[in-house]
This record gives sequence, structure tokens and C-alpha cells, in this order.
Amino acid sequence: MSRFERFTSRLVPLLVDNIDTDQIIPARFLKTISKEGLDRQLFYDWRYDAEGNPKPDFILNQPRAQGAQILLAGDNFGCGSSREHAPWALTQFGFRAVISTSFADIFRQNALKNALLPIMVSPAIHGALREAVERDPDYTVTVDLAAQKLILADGTEAEFPIDAFAKDCLLEGVDELGYILQHMDAIRAFEAEHPSPINTLTPA
Repeated sequence: MSRFERFTSRLVPLLVDNIDTDQIIPARFLKTISKEGLDRQLFYDWRYDAEGNPKPDFILNQPRAQGAQILLAGDNFGCGSSREHAPWALTQFGFRAVISTSFADIFRQNALKNALLPIMVSPAIHGALREAVERDPDYTVTVDLAAQKLILADGTEAEFPIDAFAKDCLLEGVDELGYILQHMDAIRAFEAEHPSPINTLTPA
């Protein structure tokens, strides 16, 4: 994982409520343990026809989606079953953040562990973004994770919540294991000062 730094990007609007994880990445694609190729399977049943041809009217198949790093989604994004493949597919496509008015808890946790930032905003901010991107497909916003702010093109700043530990991991570019490994010296020192009772027992 790389450090999550401030960035500015266009928005890809997919303004559908209650998008579940089976729509994000259908279950038949979950056999793999590799992230490679999941970008092509993202929203597969919405994105391709029965013959596997891209549907030109679906947003991810349009030129405006190429290079964009933020998905503007509807309410309750990521509901349904738990699957890490959902944030994997989104990040493989190039998304670094998803904006919604609410996220399913399990999806939010899986996203944070996989370098995908779920940004929860108020209905008013979400509505303003929706109107802005309808007027201008090239409309951009700035994501500042360190400040926990989404900055709109007119300068409006919207704060968003995030778990402090997850925030630190994203900013440092480490996962949970990487965070532990960063503190191995302190862990070894603690273990040296607090030996296990099992190891100090005198044999009978």
C-alpha cells in the first residue's frame, strides 16, 4: 500500500441507492484470491450485455470514467454480503474514494483495510455534488484525508468521519499487519520485561 495523500479528481456518478456487494462484484467472480482482473468484472452485470459486450450507456464504459478516482454513489452503498473483492474491484478500476450519504458497516471496514476511502457526507452536500456533476461532467473535488475534509470546487469544505486507527494506517500506507510490524522493537521490549508465565515455571 502507498501512503494516502491529498488528491483532486473528477467524479463518476452512479446514483443508485442500496447498491449491494453482489452488484459491485458478482459472486461467480469470487473464486480468485488475486486482485488482478477484478477491474474488468466490476459491476459486470450492469456493465456488459449477455454476450459480454460493454453497454455504451453504462457510466464505467464512458470516456468520462477513465482516470477518475472518486465514485459518487447513492445511499447505503455496499450493503449485502461481506466480500473483500468489492473494494478490490473498485481500487483495481482506479477508484480511491467513494462518496455516499451512508455505507454498510462491513463494506466500510473492508474498504478501509484495502486503501479505499468511504466518504460519508450530508444529504445537502451529496445533492450539491449531484447537481454539479450533472452540469459539468468534468467537475472536480479534492479529498484531504489528513484534515478529514472533502473540498468542493467552490471552496465549500465538508468534514467526514473516519476511525482514527484506519486513518493512521491509510496515511502511513500500511495495513493492520504492517502497523504491527512497525512496532516490533516495542513489542520485543515489552515481551522481554513481561515473560510468559508458562516459560518461567519450574519443572516438577
